[in-house]
Amino acid sequence: MDFQLTDDQRALRAGVRELLVRRFGRERLRAAVDPPEGEGSGGRVAVGGLDRALWRELGEAGFFALRLPEERGGVGLGLPEAVLAFEEAGRALLPGPLVATHLAAGEVPGAATGECVVAAVDGTLVEWLDEADAVRGDVTGAVALRSVDPLTPLHRVPRPAPPDPVASLLTAAEQLGSAARTCALAVQHARTREQFGQPIGAFQAVKHLCSEMLVRVEVARAAVYAAAVTGDPLDIAAARLLADDAAERGARDCLQVHGGMGFTWESDVHLHLKRAWSRARRGEGAAAAEEALAQDLLASAARAGT
Repeated sequence: MDFQLTDDQRALRAGVRELLVRRFGRERLRAAVDPPEGEGSGGRVAVGGLDRALWRELGEAGFFALRLPEERGGVGLGLPEAVLAFEEAGRALLPGPLVATHLAAGEVPGAATGECVVAAVDGTLVEWLDEADAVRGDVTGAVALRSVDPLTPLHRVPRPAPPDPVASLLTAAEQLGSAARTCALAVQHARTREQFGQPIGAFQAVKHLCSEMLVRVEVARAAVYAAAVTGDPLDIAAARLLADDAAERGARDCLQVHGGMGFTWESDVHLHLKRAWSRARRGEGAAAAEEALAQDLLASAARAGT
């Protein structure tokens, strides 16, 4: 199977990356998580609301209508192209109910254009419920939680919604983008930070950490891209497991390469780790995915008579 991107797919990825760098670069990210002057550390959890102007700009760029047919006002592309766009969103730590609004395009008025912010029950959790103009799923009895990620406010609902494989794949794409970003941050720091008169990347322990991060990213990328082509729920479950692992372990290893400095508030690395933790709890979770894959292996073995 050939996973080389086409010229159009490369252009799409470059366009999304350029848009996010311009509209949600590091300065905007820090402004979203840092408390206003004089509020102290207590402002770090209860952050500001969603950037509605950015949301509409994403809509105008076709981010939410990417898979909507052209005759219905969409871009008319497929799941592989959506995965590329969400990978860039994960790399930029773009906040908001991106997956829920994307999946609501064509069903909820205004979702495709970014005029409407849509939240959804995913498993037992709902992200950005208080900011949503529309909600998919039953949120009766929803209780607010203290989220570890300052840019992912959460509610828990008593009646979980069944998992959506497409939502799980787009989450895996976000995790992949975050893993690729922390790998790049670790390599950049290893090349420039010096100890004992040489870059720390020259030391074997640091080399191994960076190389293992890259291997996890590339393995996860192959699995996510393959699942985007097949759309098979088991392929998506495998991709999600690999992408969650790449994002969480990659962020931890990036912290290690930074000598622990990455966990201070001033560094962006800890934001990637907290977002990875938050995303990993969307939908059915790792245990259910592992159980589905194990059951498929047992069934395959039984059919083969082994």
